[in-house]
Amino acid sequence: MYRVLYRKWRPKVFSDVIGQPQVTTTIASQVKENRLSHAYLFTGSRGTGKTTCAKIFSKAVNCLNPVNGDPCNECEICKGIDAGSVLDIVEIDAASNRGIEDIRILRDEVNFTPSQAKYRVYIIDEVHMLTIEAFNALLKTLEEPPEHVKFILATTEVHKLPATILSRCQRFDFRRIEPQFIAERLKYVAREEGAELSHDAAMLIARIADGGMRDALSLLDRCISVSDSVTVDTVSASAGLMGREHIYSLVRAVADGDTARCLMILDELHKGSCDTERLVTELIDRFRGFLIVKTVKNPENLLVCTDEELGEIKEIASLFTKETVLYALNVLTTAADAMRKTQNRRIEAEMALIRLTRPETDESVSALSVRISQLEKEIELLKRNGVRAAEHNPVKTGGETPPLREEIPFDDVPPFEEAGGETPPLREDLPFEESDGFDEAPPFDDVPPFDDAPPFDDVPPPFEEAGGETPPLREDMPFGNAPKTNLGEFRGFGEEGASKMFDFSDDGDDADDSFDFDAFMKQHEGNHKKAEPEIQPAAPEEPDLNKYDELFEDTLPEDVGGDKIDNRTWGKIVLETEKLFPPLIGQLTGSSARIEGGTIYIKLGEKNLKVFVKEEILGNFVTKAAGTVLGKTYRIKID
Repeated sequence: MYRVLYRKWRPKVFSDVIGQPQVTTTIASQVKENRLSHAYLFTGSRGTGKTTCAKIFSKAVNCLNPVNGDPCNECEICKGIDAGSVLDIVEIDAASNRGIEDIRILRDEVNFTPSQAKYRVYIIDEVHMLTIEAFNALLKTLEEPPEHVKFILATTEVHKLPATILSRCQRFDFRRIEPQFIAERLKYVAREEGAELSHDAAMLIARIADGGMRDALSLLDRCISVSDSVTVDTVSASAGLMGREHIYSLVRAVADGDTARCLMILDELHKGSCDTERLVTELIDRFRGFLIVKTVKNPENLLVCTDEELGEIKEIASLFTKETVLYALNVLTTAADAMRKTQNRRIEAEMALIRLTRPETDESVSALSVRISQLEKEIELLKRNGVRAAEHNPVKTGGETPPLREEIPFDDVPPFEEAGGETPPLREDLPFEESDGFDEAPPFDDVPPFDDAPPFDDVPPPFEEAGGETPPLREDMPFGNAPKTNLGEFRGFGEEGASKMFDFSDDGDDADDSFDFDAFMKQHEGNHKKAEPEIQPAAPEEPDLNKYDELFEDTLPEDVGGDKIDNRTWGKIVLETEKLFPPLIGQLTGSSARIEGGTIYIKLGEKNLKVFVKEEILGNFVTKAAGTVLGKTYRIKID
């Protein structure tokens, strides 16, 4: 009957065990010197020789003719153990015999003396699968077993064992077998089996086995069943891998950011029955090689590959930055973990390839690091090619940059009459040139002075009648230096009008800007007390601020087609407005206006003046003033 290779070529002495000298040397010395412990714990990954060493140990301690700690494999005890006829060697699978009842049966059996051998040896495989109750039941027996009993516990997950069990055993850790040791063993087995195994094929099997000799022999068994001459292609086909040219083509497509090509290669491999999970694992191994090449000075000490393959790895690694390699490993390991939880593994592989070729689709920090490294690489490449960074030039006029505002002081600007040319440009935040100009209008100086203007019937009594002289006015007097209006004028305007005029509640800040008329009057009462006569004249009736809104509907003229108001006419309207409402004196200095349709649009001279002059108040008085000067009724809007 045919026996699989891993059973047929299982080592029979400690010296045949590959890659575990730290275990075999110590146990062989203990057997040779008869310094045996009552309990051993063998830990390590799958296929590293734990069960094999346990069986060799069971033969060595019972062998009739041991040789330097190894069994002779010739006596009836050794042959009986190999054949399974010696009942004193008991193998227990803790995965299927994990309950407390199984341990109770074992405790009863250990009291019986061996029937054929010198020692009763209990090999408990996958011991971490026992329940807590079973461990507790085993503690006393494991601590003080009979003299003729030896325990060997084997596990791949030692962290799951209670500390009370660990403290009662001698622990031996089995390491993953180095790929070169596995490859040499595979070539020996292949020769003995009459097959030819190339070195590259043996190294590929060793990498796939991931340090497990049993997995390597099982894969070799499959390859030999396909062909007596085992090559890399044979191993790839048997293991469900792609050829090396396919894997490197996929990696190069990732380096180029060619998403479509990556998905086409994946589709081709999927149709060829390539295992998607194995593909992702192979990509992880390749990117690990790239990371080692970029990090370690002598990568050949950490990479198991031929010199030709090492050169190819270095060449492809130059296409990636270190940040890109780390990002790829992160994405691929995440995809490999997700594949174990889903049935559609192809989708996980496709999403991983899209993230690798399009980092902008990933919002993780590692993806952002990749994008930054790509930008740095492109900038460095541009610098090497002699491309300089573009100089900042905010104004591209084809000539000299126009002078800044600081180069033309406001005080040095000549008046329009003396300029003899075009008016110098104003500040950008007050674009005078965008409004309708009045270049042909006569200068504002020809406007008759305030004193020559005809009186208006609704104006409150002048200050002379109140017992004092009116201070002279100046056209160029700024708002802050304008003479104060007497209280009679304020009283003539009324509390409602003054509150509206000085209401700053919508000036954009959070302060309480409401106007307190009574507090204002009390504050200024003392400033004008001497100038007021003993008997105050009767205040005129407060103007009806809504009567002009009624006129808009009935007396609005037809669209005049964009009539302009020249400086002289506008000056007359300003003077008439200030007569109607003296608190506006000086507030409209520097303003201009234009007519569009039935509306006069006023452009105030100062930007912040809009805070102090309300459109409703200004509109009522300018409407009446414009009606007096122009003979028509208009709506008023602040431009």
